[in-house]
Amino acid sequence: MERIYTEYHGKVMSYLRARIRGEADAEDLCSDIFEKIYLKYDDYDPTKAALGTWIFTITRNTLIDRFRGTRPTEELDENLSDDSEIDSDLIRTETLTELAGALRKLPQQLMDIVVLRYYDGKPLTEIAQIMGLSYGAVKLRHQNALMLLRQTMGE
Repeated sequence: MERIYTEYHGKVMSYLRARIRGEADAEDLCSDIFEKIYLKYDDYDPTKAALGTWIFTITRNTLIDRFRGTRPTEELDENLSDDSEIDSDLIRTETLTELAGALRKLPQQLMDIVVLRYYDGKPLTEIAQIMGLSYGAVKLRHQNALMLLRQTMGE
């Protein structure tokens, strides 16, 4: 476990620092992640995934869980994404709290695609690789997620 911590702590912290505002919050989440790694290590199967992939999956899922649990109250940054598929009026007028509520109503897979695309800034091709889906499937689900978000937030 010490070798895993030494090898992956810097990588996990770099990933978290790029996605979380406060250093203390990133450190707390990093501690939670390594606690999960320690507790779940007996479940790790090297025939299913490389150790780094397994750790990244725990890190990503823990980060997503953290965002689901928080209730942000600030307005969305208009520079969040330059993707033309997002309705710019929607971003300017809705608060993060309303968006978080709408995201929670999406099926898990669609929510993950939206978080990876707009929070992590990942292209759809990379999301397809991460999720083990074809590019076409991710693109279609991405469009469906945006349509559902627009509908939910328009209610």
